[in-house]
Amino acid sequence: INAEYGEFQTFQHYFKQINLSKHHIMEFLEPRTEVAEQKILCCECGTLVAPNPANMCVACIRTRVDVSEGIPKQAILHFCRFCERYLQPPNTWIPCTLESRELLALCLKKLKGLNKVRLVDASFIWTEPHSKRVKVNITIQGEAMGAILQQSFVVEYTVHYQMCEICCRQKGSDGEAWKALVQIRQRTVHKKTLFYLEQLILKHEMHRDAMNIKEMEGGINFYYTAKNNARKMVDFLLSVIPCQYKTSQELVSHDIQSNVFNYKYTYFVEITPICKDEVVCLTGSISRYLNHMSQIAICTRISDNIHLMDPCTLKIGQLNAQQFFKDQFGAICHQRQLREFMVMNVEPIRSKEKLYGSYSTKHVLADVWVLPLNCLGTDDDEIHTRSHLGGVLQCGDYVLGFDVEHAVVNNPVFDKVKQRPDIILVKKIYPNKMKRNKGRNFKLKRMQRMTSVSETATENGDYNDFLEDLEEDPDLRKNVNMYKKEEWMAEAEEMLAPRVGLEELLDELDLSAAPAETDEQGNMLTEGA
Repeated sequence: INAEYGEFQTFQHYFKQINLSKHHIMEFLEPRTEVAEQKILCCECGTLVAPNPANMCVACIRTRVDVSEGIPKQAILHFCRFCERYLQPPNTWIPCTLESRELLALCLKKLKGLNKVRLVDASFIWTEPHSKRVKVNITIQGEAMGAILQQSFVVEYTVHYQMCEICCRQKGSDGEAWKALVQIRQRTVHKKTLFYLEQLILKHEMHRDAMNIKEMEGGINFYYTAKNNARKMVDFLLSVIPCQYKTSQELVSHDIQSNVFNYKYTYFVEITPICKDEVVCLTGSISRYLNHMSQIAICTRISDNIHLMDPCTLKIGQLNAQQFFKDQFGAICHQRQLREFMVMNVEPIRSKEKLYGSYSTKHVLADVWVLPLNCLGTDDDEIHTRSHLGGVLQCGDYVLGFDVEHAVVNNPVFDKVKQRPDIILVKKIYPNKMKRNKGRNFKLKRMQRMTSVSETATENGDYNDFLEDLEEDPDLRKNVNMYKKEEWMAEAEEMLAPRVGLEELLDELDLSAAPAETDEQGNMLTEGA
């Protein structure tokens, strides 16, 4: 007993050294008892469940709560059957094959409310390829009444056909997709005015909304998917060139119950048949309107108005489209009908009495003696005329003119004109036309369009004539974007023909060029650096 009592004292002394009392020793030695989890009965089926706010088991909650509520079980997929692509809103078309990961991702993005739950699994359910149906089995998890529920459901997608923008441009001219059509026509023998109009459209980007552009005989067709875009194009044409338009509509389909009608609209825009460097015969009323200008005049420019000038007096005048179509007149000589002459002598007229009206300050009136090229070396007399080209003509130059005396003109107004000059000089020409075309230091952009007529040598000649007009007329090229040409003949600089200065040309943006090298600070390095 004494031995056991000694051991107890030793054990008690040990706990005193670590500052523990007998009370702490008793607490340390007492065993801990676990509290049993309380359960309740489900209010529906009577199953023992853990307490929850609904007082129901998971099975009963699933029968009362739908986790997929708010997620549509039916949706629509837009499919282009021409390029086999699907529409990803708003405007992206992506290629997808059936039961592919890309198509599954597109289907899930079409479902609204899927971001409010947790997506567990999604897989396709096989359907017939020609059934226009795509079924997806989706498994989700969501919280309801304090419990996590997992539910599976099937979403059925209906495939609707819809043409993409690229296919609309390709099929638009066949009458399948366009809603509005703008037909631009000009009844003339050459296309210089249409070439000028093309550059105006490119500069103002008016062709951007067109789904297709098709070149037709005597003009261009623009196809649109909306009527407002076509109307916008017509308003632009009325503001830049003298023209008039007519409107027509065709009923495609209609729904009597909902009173919905589907129309196709057509705008026919007619440009005045007068072009630059053409000799015209004015009617008496128009001549009196232009301060009694001579009835035989030259068209010097086409803008939003028709610019006319009397070559014998330098009197000028302008006509808008409304005035022209109210009292129309035609050209009695086109540029292709002009005859070549050689200038033998030029005498400028220093003083000339100017009556009422406006007169040109860019031209110089002069007496000119010319001789036809086929009469050189003969005893034919020189022909005298008065011309507006006194500032550019010299002895030995070549000029294009209209031989009024020997011409056969089928115009009743022209037959009644009493005072008519023998020759009307229109334009100075320069030799080596082929060398001039190759040595041109600029180029123009063209619209991408479908052609229904073959490109002929005559059309190429009209385009070269339009480029020459740009070189000779500074006012004409103010409305045209001209770009620098990379390769051109430097020998052409020695020619006397007018040229466009490099300060008037634009640098063409090349997106395929290699990126410029930079240093460590990000500064661009040049060849001389």
